[in-house]
Amino acid sequence: MAGTDDTAADDDALFVLTAVLLTPAQFPSVLGDDYAAACAALGLEPYAEGYGLVLGQDSEGARWTVVVEDVSLVAVAIASWDCGMEYDLSPDDRSVVCALPGWPLALAVAAPGVPEPHDPSPGPDGDDPEPLTPPDTEVWGPPQRRLGADEIALQWAAWRGQIDDGTAFGGSEGPVPGAGEGPGGDQAGERAAGPAGSGQHPGVRMALEAAGAYVGSPPPAGRIRSAFAPGGARTLRVDGPGWSLVARTDDIAFVLLDEEPGEIIPVGRGPELPGLLKALDELAVRPS
Repeated sequence: MAGTDDTAADDDALFVLTAVLLTPAQFPSVLGDDYAAACAALGLEPYAEGYGLVLGQDSEGARWTVVVEDVSLVAVAIASWDCGMEYDLSPDDRSVVCALPGWPLALAVAAPGVPEPHDPSPGPDGDDPEPLTPPDTEVWGPPQRRLGADEIALQWAAWRGQIDDGTAFGGSEGPVPGAGEGPGGDQAGERAAGPAGSGQHPGVRMALEAAGAYVGSPPPAGRIRSAFAPGGARTLRVDGPGWSLVARTDDIAFVLLDEEPGEIIPVGRGPELPGLLKALDELAVRPS
């Protein structure tokens, strides 16, 4: 493999653009509701140690996702890049599990000195896997729902501020991939009830009941993930068939549903949500 500052003379070089982790605690949500599902989407065994996914282009500009076993190396590279530091991510060939055509995520960058990103040409035997592609943001479904929840987790302060202001949320101009028109401020107020609210959206009740059932019967690894949040709180990402929940353990929650395209439904703290979030956090897989 090679970094993006290398020349394109080496036909075997991969010009690395970015990398992501695929572990029980951290994985691209677009791939599935849990770690095993995310691995299955790439044809991988869900080993507890996880993988690193290295996204880049070959000397002809073709997109490739290289799966490596050296999770620590990929984690160090990501941490360095997040701090604005340069890091030449060059995994040893012995750690490479496989190379998959395409990218599962949309990238806005490309390697210099090579053709524009494109899918690799099929091999002569014709049995190559279909190239990985990012989800279509013009439609709504499980991948877009999970991406939306991820975006809320990243931009929590902005979304929380909209609820504080009583303004509209969701909608095609918001940061939620594939979102349609969201509910307005009045509707948001009606839906901002606690887990036991009698006027609550039935899909939200279903999601909260399903999340509560996880406490008594832990779900597959990765369905509940916990990450650092300011003030000693935790950010929770919880998923299940047809729903996603993102919450702060010291605050409210947001629910996204397959059946409600583009809508982000707030769940007020109420008397029951704090206990549910605390119990889920205790079950969560955390980054090491």
